[in-house]
Amino acid sequence: MKPDQNTALLLIDFQKGFSAPLWGARNNPDAEANAMRLLAAWRTAGAPVVHVRHLSREPDSPLGRTGAAWIDGLAPQADEVVFEKHVNSAFIGTGLHDWLCSRDLGALVIAGLTTPHCVSTSCRMAANLGFQVTLAHDACAAFASNADTSWSPDAPPVTPQQIHDMAISQLHGEFVTARSAAAILCHE
Repeated sequence: MKPDQNTALLLIDFQKGFSAPLWGARNNPDAEANAMRLLAAWRTAGAPVVHVRHLSREPDSPLGRTGAAWIDGLAPQADEVVFEKHVNSAFIGTGLHDWLCSRDLGALVIAGLTTPHCVSTSCRMAANLGFQVTLAHDACAAFASNADTSWSPDAPPVTPQQIHDMAISQLHGEFVTARSAAAILCHE
C-alpha cells in the first residue's frame, strides 16, 4: 500500500496535552515519528490528509487550552482539513463522515493517541460506516491511565504495552487490518 487519492490518512489527537504527567507511563515512544513518516508520504503523494483533535470541555483537562496544540511535526498545513471533537469518536459531532463521502474516499489509514480510546473508537465507527481501515499500530500509543482495573479485586494492573497490544488485537481482523508504518509505505 502506498498513499493514493482514494485513501485518506486520518491523524487523531496528536496534541501536546498528552505529555501531561497525569497520563502516566506510555508505550511506543516512536509513535509520533512513525506518524510523521506517514504524513510526509501522504503529503508528497498529494493524497488526502485529515487531522482530528480533541477539545475537552472539562476545565482541568490536559486536552484543553494549551494542551490542544498540535505536537510539533504533526500540525496541519493550510490545505489539510481539521475536525474538532469533544468525545472519543472522530465521527461524532464532526463533519468527518460527510467530508470523506463527498470525496468518495472509501479507505482510511489511521494513526493517533490513544490506542484504546479515541483511536479504537474511531476505527470501530469507520469500519461500521463501511470504510476499509488500516491501522498503523506503531503510529499509536497507550498510557497507563488508559486501563482502570479497580473494577475487580482479582484484575492485575496492566502495562501500557499490554493495553496497546490488547486494543490492537481486538481491532485487527474485525474492524481493521493492523500494519506497521513501514509496511503501509511498502518498506517491508
